[in-house]
Amino acid sequence: MNTPTKLGTYALGLVAVFGAAAGIGNAVGPVGPAAPAHDTATHDDPDTESSMDMTQQSSAANGAHAPGGLQISENGYTLQLDRPDLPVGGVTPVSFRILGPDEEPVTAYDTAHDEDLHLIAVRRDLSGYQHVHPELSPEGTWSIPLNLTAGMWRLFADFDPAGEDAALVLGADVAVAGGFTPVPLGEASTTAEVDGYTVTLDGDLVPGQESELTLSVSRDGQPVTDLQPYLAAYGHLVALRDGDLAYLHVHPAGEPGDGVTKPGPDITFYATAPSAGDYRLFLDFKHGDVVRTAEFTGSAGAPAPSVPDRDEPAAEGAGEHDDGGHAHG
Repeated sequence: MNTPTKLGTYALGLVAVFGAAAGIGNAVGPVGPAAPAHDTATHDDPDTESSMDMTQQSSAANGAHAPGGLQISENGYTLQLDRPDLPVGGVTPVSFRILGPDEEPVTAYDTAHDEDLHLIAVRRDLSGYQHVHPELSPEGTWSIPLNLTAGMWRLFADFDPAGEDAALVLGADVAVAGGFTPVPLGEASTTAEVDGYTVTLDGDLVPGQESELTLSVSRDGQPVTDLQPYLAAYGHLVALRDGDLAYLHVHPAGEPGDGVTKPGPDITFYATAPSAGDYRLFLDFKHGDVVRTAEFTGSAGAPAPSVPDRDEPAAEGAGEHDDGGHAHG
């Protein structure tokens, strides 16, 4: 797909998501440029490390933020899994720690979107998506059961350490033994069905530019106008790039109770795709006291040409959205 196409609809930012903030929202992905990777999957491969470094330098040179979730360590923080392989099953216990710059488990976090940490699990073929909130022990170990099928999975920890350090999305792979057949990504679509609900997406995703995406929820042909708040928003969007599963920069507009944002049917997000390619979007929304996830495949084409207006300079803060310290949509 060589030109921007209508997206199929996420969180994130994701969101990371990425992720999103209270108020205007948060970003899915790290706030600043990515630090050199320390992922054990690439640490011993000089060619891979060199390629990653060149990619990060290119992003920094272009003034772009690197996507979140691609690194196991960043800004002094490390995602440490208790084990790199897990058994298949519906109640597989998963535990991990976030190590801080002092190499000790982090035990204090700033709450973002009603939680201290968001854990996203997805198989590498972008199936099996789960957005959960593990429990933290006094010693700094997070734990939760996951429903894991056979294959290679990616776990994303989206958190904001207490203090002045920025919010992060760290990612690590975990293998689940057993034979499996990869699930095809599917064609791009603007409509998704889940549990009798229809979710449609309006908006074009353009690489390197912030795009407005509006997702509308209906049921039995009628718009849903009484969505319930979920994680301090009426919707939560996580968007992942096919291939490397990078988080996009995604955040919602408005928040429940701000006197402006309506509880449906429309939920508006702002997303920045780092490159052309295919993406998988996951929209979590709550209605009837149940959280449901609508899944879409979307595609971003070539960047649109930039045409500056020399007669009317942009107003200060125009087009900007509050980050709020959270890393997913």
